[in-house]
Amino acid sequence: MIFSKKFVLADRVLQIAPSLTLAVNAKAKALREAGVDVLNFSVGEPDLETPAHVCEAGKKAIDDGRTRYTPAAGILELRQAVCDKLQKEQGWEYEPEDVQISCGGKHGLYNIFQAILNPGDEVLVPAPYWVSYPPMIQLACGTPVTVPLKEEDHFDIAPEILLKCATEKTKAIVLNSPSNPTGAVYSYEALAEVGKLAYENGWLIISDDMYEDLYYGEGKVPHILHVDPRLKAQTVLCNGVSKSFAMTGWRIGYSIGPRDVIRMMNRIQSQSTSNPAAPSQYAALAALTGPQEFPHLLREAFIPRRSYIVEALDALPGVTCVAPMGAFYVFPNFSAYYGRSFRGTTIDGSVSLADYFLSEAQVASVPGAAFGADDFVRFSFATSMDIIEKGMVRIQQALAALQ
Repeated sequence: MIFSKKFVLADRVLQIAPSLTLAVNAKAKALREAGVDVLNFSVGEPDLETPAHVCEAGKKAIDDGRTRYTPAAGILELRQAVCDKLQKEQGWEYEPEDVQISCGGKHGLYNIFQAILNPGDEVLVPAPYWVSYPPMIQLACGTPVTVPLKEEDHFDIAPEILLKCATEKTKAIVLNSPSNPTGAVYSYEALAEVGKLAYENGWLIISDDMYEDLYYGEGKVPHILHVDPRLKAQTVLCNGVSKSFAMTGWRIGYSIGPRDVIRMMNRIQSQSTSNPAAPSQYAALAALTGPQEFPHLLREAFIPRRSYIVEALDALPGVTCVAPMGAFYVFPNFSAYYGRSFRGTTIDGSVSLADYFLSEAQVASVPGAAFGADDFVRFSFATSMDIIEKGMVRIQQALAALQ
C-alpha cells in the first residue's frame, strides 16, 4: 500500500542505500533455502558458536528475572568490565561514566555521529571503508569525505593525501584498524602523522577497534593511543563482543571516550532504543570477565584459512590480493576482468562481477563498490576450510569462462 500522494519522505532517508552486505547475505540464504548449493563468503561473522559460559550467563539472567529496563547507558557492572579490560590490556584508565553500552557496535557509531555532527561538518573516512560509515554520517547531517588508500601501500594511510582531503569543516576522522573490508592494519608511522594532524586541528578521532583481537602480526595491533597518548581526550573508542566472542546476534557494543561526548550519546540512546537487551548485557559481562581463551582460539582457527584463500586468489591470472593483517576478510582486485562478458552480459564493475559469481558459480561475495572501491570484491574467510576450497575452485572456473 502506498501512502497519501502528498506524503513526502525525509531527504536524509532518500539518500541512504540499504546495506549491500546484509542484502547479499539475505539473498544467499534465500537461495540456499530454495535448494541452491550457495557457498556464502558475504557474511561478516565468525562461524564458531558463542562460548558456552556466555550462553549460560544469558540464560541465567533470564531465569533470575533480569529482563527489565536497565540504565540507558548499560549496567554498571558491564561498563566497569570494559574499563577493567582497557586498563589490563592497554594501560588506559577510564571510569564507567566514560562508557556507553549500545545495541551492537554499529549502534554505538550511530550515536557518536548523532552526538557530534552539525549540518556541514565533515568526517574523514579512509577508503575502502566499512559500508555503514558514510550513511551514518549523512543521517547525522554530516558530510563523509573519502580519503583514498592505495593497494600498493597495503591500504595504509598516506598523510599527504589525508591532508589534501581535510578542510576547515573537518570535525572528525574514522580509523578502522584492523579494517573491514581490507584486513589492513595502519602502521605506527602513519598513525603518528594522523595523530599529529588530529591534535593540531582538534579533530575527534573515532577509532573502530572491533577486530582488535583478530590481528595476525606480533604483539598488539598498532593503535593511535599507543602512538600519541595525548589524543585520549579527543578519541572515542568503539568496540564490542560481536567478533571476538562470536556474539553478533546478541547485539552488544561499547564506546569509550570523553565524558561530555558519552553523556550526549546516552541522552540520544535514552530517547531512541533505551537500554540494550538486559540478558545480552549479562552475557557480555560473562564474556569480558570470564575465560579469555576464545578470542585466541578464533584467531588460531582463522590463520590457516587466511593463508589458503590468499594463496588461491593470488594464483588466479590477473588477480592481486593484499594479505590481510587482521579481521577475517580478503579484498582481491578483479579489475583485470572488467569488460569481459559471459552469455552476452558484460562485467562492468564489482556489482556485476559479484552477481555473476552468485548466479553462475553459486558463490556469495560483496562488491567492492559498497566499500568505496569498485576494483575489488570482498570475501569473508570466517567459514570452513571445505567451503573456502570449493569456493576458490568455483571462482577460478567462473573467471575462466569469461570472454
